[in-house]
Amino acid sequence: MENSVGYRSKKEMSKSKKENFRGEELLCPIKYCMDIAGGKWKSSILCILADEKPHRNSNIKRKLGNITNTMLTQSLQQLEDAGMITRTQYNEVPPRVEYSLTEDGKSIIPLLVQMGKWGSIQMEKHSEIRSYCKDCLNTK
Repeated sequence: MENSVGYRSKKEMSKSKKENFRGEELLCPIKYCMDIAGGKWKSSILCILADEKPHRNSNIKRKLGNITNTMLTQSLQQLEDAGMITRTQYNEVPPRVEYSLTEDGKSIIPLLVQMGKWGSIQMEKHSEIRSYCKDCLNTK
């Protein structure tokens, strides 16, 4: 609500800003999100861990397919540093390490699901767009 001089309060401007969110205002938050979960492997790792079971390094590697050990280790470390996954090391012989999602990691799964739905629609619309996933290719 404007006062007698015609200015709106900060509270009202803030409320108005939230209701009329412009695309340019999304640039920084999207970049932040992509820094955390973007790239070729990190979103896939998050999806693998979304079943809420702890996964070992070898299991994640097997599900991803053609990722190198170095890239897997780097991606897992980046996700752990960002607070998206936890790494639990057990003092056993041979050593056992398991990865699972944190609450922040779980909170991004709905976004990844929406991205997957969008991707599926685009793959159906554009037959020249191909998936790298054997399961997706076999269902067509």
